[in-house]
Amino acid sequence: MVAAPEGFSVRVFVTGAGGQLGRELVEVFADHDLVALSREQLDVADRDAVFDALLGAKPDAVVHAAAWTDVDGCEADTDRAWRVNSLATRHVAGAARLVGASVCYISTDYVFSGDGVFPGDTGRPYTEWDQTGPRSMYGRSKLGGELELGAEDTVVRTSWLCGRHGANFVKTMLRLAGERDDIAVVADQHGCPTFADDLAATVRLLVTSRLPGTFHVTNQVPTTWYQFAKDTLSAAGLDADKVRPVGTADLGPPRPAPRPVWSVLDNAALRLSGLPLLADHRESLQRLVKELVDR
Repeated sequence: MVAAPEGFSVRVFVTGAGGQLGRELVEVFADHDLVALSREQLDVADRDAVFDALLGAKPDAVVHAAAWTDVDGCEADTDRAWRVNSLATRHVAGAARLVGASVCYISTDYVFSGDGVFPGDTGRPYTEWDQTGPRSMYGRSKLGGELELGAEDTVVRTSWLCGRHGANFVKTMLRLAGERDDIAVVADQHGCPTFADDLAATVRLLVTSRLPGTFHVTNQVPTTWYQFAKDTLSAAGLDADKVRPVGTADLGPPRPAPRPVWSVLDNAALRLSGLPLLADHRESLQRLVKELVDR
C-alpha cells in the first residue's frame, strides 16, 4: 500500500469516541472528515444501529475503539463479552465492507496466554506472528473480534493504556498517594505502558497510510506495575517509597480473571516496516503526570 499524500483527507468513522482512547482519536483526526460516536450515541452490539450509522456516513475507514474492557466483568458475564467485543465487531466489519471502508480494530495483549514461555525461550516479547492463547474471557472475546476482520483491515494490539481521559493506573496511583502511606502494587507482572495520545497518533498513521495487518503498538521499555507506580509518584514529586512490592499471589481476594504475568509486546511489524516507534514510556509518563498535576 502507498502512504496517503500530504493533505489527503480520509473520511473516518470512530466508535467508542467517548472513551480514553476515543477522545484522543477525535483529536488526531480533527483535520479529516470525521464522524465520531460515543457508546451513548451508538451501541455497537445493535446490528441495525451499526449498519444505519455506517451506511449513512459512508466512511473510507472505521476505527473501532468501542469495547467492553472490564476484565473481571467479562469473566462474570460471558454473553455480554462475546456480544460487545466479538459480535459487535462482526457488525462493524460487515457494514464497513458494504461501504468499501477498511477497519482498524483496537485489540489487546490479553489475546496471548501471558506466561511468556516459548519452546526453548523464556520471557521474550510477543511478536505479531506468535500464537495467541488467551486465558481470560476478555482476551477470548477480543480475539474473537480480531477473527471477524478481513485481509484489508488492521489490528492494533496495545497494553496498559493510560492517558488524560477516563480512569487508569496513573490517575489511581496519584490519588492513592494522597490518601495512603502504603500502596501495595504487584511486582511480578511485566508489560509496556501505552499512552493514549501516542497510540492515537500511530493509529492515524496506519489508517491514512492504508496499512493492513496486525501491529503491536505500545510505548517502549518494559516495566512492572510496581516500578510504573514508583515512577508515577516520582514524576509528580511525591514519595515513591510509599509503593510496596507484592506478588500476584499475595493480593486478596483473588480476582475472577487471570492477569498476564508477561504481556510485553514486541512492536516488530512497525519496526520492520520502517515506521516510527512510540517514545520511551517514561518520557510520556513525565508529560502526562505534569499535565494531570497542573490541572
